[in-house]
Amino acid sequence: MAESWSSFDLHLDWRPGDGRRALADALRRAIRDGRLPPGSTVPSTRVLAKDLGMARGTVTRIYADLTAEGYLYTSQGAPTKVTTRGGPALAPPKEGIGPRAAPWVPDVRWDFYPGRPDLSSFPRTAWLSASRRVLHEAPASVFDYSDAYGPIVLRRALAHYLARSRGVVADPERIVVCGGFKHALTTLGRVLADRGEIAFEDPSLPEFRAAATHGGARVTGVPVDEHGIRVSELDSPVVVVTPAHQYPLGVTLAPQRRTALARWASETGGLVIEDDYDGEFRFDREPVGALQALAPERIIYAGTVSKTLSPALGIGWLVLPRALVEPVRAALSESGWRTPMLDHLVLADLLTSGVYERHVRQRRAAYRKRRDRLLAALPAGFTPGGISAGLHVVLGFTGVGEAEAIATLLRHSVAVDGLGRHWLGEHRRPGLVVGYATPAEHAFGPALDALVTALREISP
Repeated sequence: MAESWSSFDLHLDWRPGDGRRALADALRRAIRDGRLPPGSTVPSTRVLAKDLGMARGTVTRIYADLTAEGYLYTSQGAPTKVTTRGGPALAPPKEGIGPRAAPWVPDVRWDFYPGRPDLSSFPRTAWLSASRRVLHEAPASVFDYSDAYGPIVLRRALAHYLARSRGVVADPERIVVCGGFKHALTTLGRVLADRGEIAFEDPSLPEFRAAATHGGARVTGVPVDEHGIRVSELDSPVVVVTPAHQYPLGVTLAPQRRTALARWASETGGLVIEDDYDGEFRFDREPVGALQALAPERIIYAGTVSKTLSPALGIGWLVLPRALVEPVRAALSESGWRTPMLDHLVLADLLTSGVYERHVRQRRAAYRKRRDRLLAALPAGFTPGGISAGLHVVLGFTGVGEAEAIATLLRHSVAVDGLGRHWLGEHRRPGLVVGYATPAEHAFGPALDALVTALREISP
């Protein structure tokens, strides 16, 4: 039986004469409140235009906007429906324009908050196929209590992948699989607490500094310039660095600084924790190899799938110096951590089959196109930084304060991060950290338009 729908079947809280924007807001409210539940069919543009006495072209533009925002889903030859996955309709109702994509992101329509990939790009079909293979082939023991450092099949797959793609000196017995980089830092903070303090790049992500502190370590900062961390100013037994694409400034650790940092670790007995942030996403030249290869017994290598696949998986890994393998394993066991075995086996399947690397290559090409579109659209008055790699760009500007700039963006329903909160010391130049990978592919164009409109208001 064919589905039919009339606008008179639903109270839209809209009156003739309220206009196009008011009708779009009324439809959003109906979806968020559950009066139009996920998967329900909405009227055709012809039917709704006739019911409400509006021009069909006006309704068509409204549907296009709601589709770009993730409220509606269209397919050629099929009726338009309320989205059933990944869009605003799945979130609990809340005040404002739309639901938050993550707890720390303001309640806005256009999300450029950094730190996440395009979640709509998750390879659902490949993950489902690998899951079926794993469930079909895995022995019953995979459903038992797991160990605290990851199944050997994943550690072997990671050893081959990291050696091939990032130049990491890795064997499976040196690899510990954890719940992401924040989990890794908390664990390392416990293991290394007796060494006194852990140095972080200044600026760096405050959430990661807090994770190390939670583990029991004290935290200090070391300045970063256009060549990366200033190794000559390092005076701590342990340091955390992001050499491939420094977060948030986006600089790459210069070759002479890489050599100096490895020498510092070897000569002083210090430890380097290498967060290979954005290591897979270099656009303008060949990827920079992992720092860990310069001193495998003094440098801890850390990676995750948070930017390549999804942060929701909660999968990361450490490649450890041999002396730290047992202490880290013991700390994980004592914390009660148990690995999500099935997800780990699925990731191992994607790594060994080559599917994971193909997905990374595809995303690298897609994110490069986004970066190029963003740079081409930037209005005068903004200086982009960190553009050679990664999933974010830092915009420097003058004339207004950082807080005022962010407030202007929020008035346009655009979320970005500010550079100010990342500093440890007094050097606090303003900047906007824009995560251009975050919007869904279908929404990137409208989101970019909104961002540029707001930026023009900040720097006319």
